[in-house]
Amino acid sequence: MVEVKTPKDFFENILPQRFKPDKAKGVDVIVNVDISGNNGGEWIVIIKNQALKIEEGLHSSPSLSLKISEKDYLDVINGKLSGEKAFFTGKLKLKGNINQALRLKDAGLF
Repeated sequence: MVEVKTPKDFFENILPQRFKPDKAKGVDVIVNVDISGNNGGEWIVIIKNQALKIEEGLHSSPSLSLKISEKDYLDVINGKLSGEKAFFTGKLKLKGNINQALRLKDAGLF
């Protein structure tokens, strides 16, 4: 697996390849991902009908919001830190349905 260097690279190049439509059956979610840091940014990830759509920015009414630092996010997507551990240690702030977040993990989002 190629190590992801920036969140932008992940959202533009890696996530579309890593996304697993078969694991997204029944998932209908709008996720705001807010990443702080020099290479951070804001992304909207929409999963509906087993399809993935990614946009820059923040949605006005997401079903799930994630806030995390660039370093911690890269550690999570590169497999150095589990999403669960990031959440339980306060590195990942989550608003919304935690079960949806777990489904997103299965679908390849982190």
